[in-house]
Amino acid sequence: MKVIISAILAAVLLCACISSGASEPTPIAGSLTYGGQPRTKLTKSPVGSAVYNNFYNASGNRVRETYILQPDRSLKLMRQEVVSAVH
Repeated sequence: MKVIISAILAAVLLCACISSGASEPTPIAGSLTYGGQPRTKLTKSPVGSAVYNNFYNASGNRVRETYILQPDRSLKLMRQEVVSAVH
């Protein structure tokens, strides 16, 4: 009985670890892909290149974003970090 309970507990913990991963960030106003992909394609940059974007959001906080250039030349938002404004 203890073995079965231990196995079930281990399975539940493993599922919690797998499903608790952070979801992909979503574009916000100021993001390069907010409202869709940019009209211009990055044709000279190699696939897999990192593209960085920094801007201030409506609250005055600085936002740092990292995109990866995909094989179809679209940008995929990989990381979005909001840095609090210093007052």
